[in-house]
Amino acid sequence: MVKTKKIFSLVIFSTFILHSLSISTDTFLYGGCTQEKYTPTYESNLNSLLTSLINSATYTSYNNFTIISSNPNDIVYGVYQCRGDISMPDCSSCIARAVSRTGDICPGVCGGVVQLEGCYVKYDNVKFLGMQDKTIVLKKCGPEVGYDPGTIDAVLGGLAGSGGLFRVGGSGQLKGMAQCVGDLSFVECQDCVTEAIRRLRNDCTSGDYGDMFLGKCYARYSTGGAGGAHAYSKPHGKSDHDGEKTFAIIIGLLAAVAILIIFLAFLRRICEGQGK
Repeated sequence: MVKTKKIFSLVIFSTFILHSLSISTDTFLYGGCTQEKYTPTYESNLNSLLTSLINSATYTSYNNFTIISSNPNDIVYGVYQCRGDISMPDCSSCIARAVSRTGDICPGVCGGVVQLEGCYVKYDNVKFLGMQDKTIVLKKCGPEVGYDPGTIDAVLGGLAGSGGLFRVGGSGQLKGMAQCVGDLSFVECQDCVTEAIRRLRNDCTSGDYGDMFLGKCYARYSTGGAGGAHAYSKPHGKSDHDGEKTFAIIIGLLAAVAILIIFLAFLRRICEGQGK
């Protein structure tokens, strides 16, 4: 019996991507599900796999797992990956959110995939780990504003030639980013990114941003204050929580100074009262 190849039916819940420097790593980009319903055994294995994904994301930005079963249809394959420039706390939070979203949009079925702004999660009972996939799953081009196509082409060319699973580059206000899922080899990654960039060049020639997500990689660019290749300019390991911590420290110091001033004024009044 020939097994029919399953195809994810992508469900694009958002018709646009928020393009701003303040964009959250939890912003939903796309999701999709297979149609096959799972068995109670598969459900148990899937829960075990998703727990492993969430736990692993507390200490590493990429991992994949396989939950073995005596019934081949109950084997679960899963992978997660965070964007290469976000901190581990943000990665962990993003993966937990992505796993939650898969449960919301793919209840009771064997396969699900969710891409958030900062991370990616996928699972299925058909093996996909280590396999190339250049199917377009999301394409978004910004409004045509007459931005210099030559500059865009140069930035994309730099991404194509830089190598590595996670790539960033830019020229002036134009920023670019590309990333492959970590189960691809260097050659497969290069092939996938090259294809994503080729499609971006063909379809988003002079817009203020362009996003091309294929099954196993993506390439993006953005101009000026727009997002897309968006909020990735901050150094790896930094997060928005750092700004919150700094603000809290400043408030704490100001409060301490205010208390000290009040205390000194109180002591002065006591001393003046004793001197009379």
